[in-house]
Amino acid sequence: MDILISNSNGIPIYEQIVSQIKNLILSGSLSEGDPLPSMRLLAKELRISVITTKRAYEELEREGYIVSITGKGSFVAVKNVELIKEEQLRIIEECLAKATKASKNCGIDLTELQEILSIIYGDE
Repeated sequence: MDILISNSNGIPIYEQIVSQIKNLILSGSLSEGDPLPSMRLLAKELRISVITTKRAYEELEREGYIVSITGKGSFVAVKNVELIKEEQLRIIEECLAKATKASKNCGIDLTELQEILSIIYGDE
């Protein structure tokens, strides 16, 4: 499992792990029932504290992305991927609504806003 950690982006390491594992699940790189590395192994591979990986796994479990079975490990949860994507879509819509409101308040028209989004998304 390829997880890249940055110490310079200001995002806590456990959040980086959570985000990247969620993305692997949503993209289909990790499927339902797939095992995750043990907390100790992941901590060793990333050269971070086991406490940090434990916090990430607990967050993923709390949100329903993984399940942990004592003595066996952690696995991708059997959860409707479409439901997860729908939850993410709702969050995206909320963020875009805020961006649209801020754009209107600053006098930025739709075309300019679309150009900004294209640049941020990486189309250009």
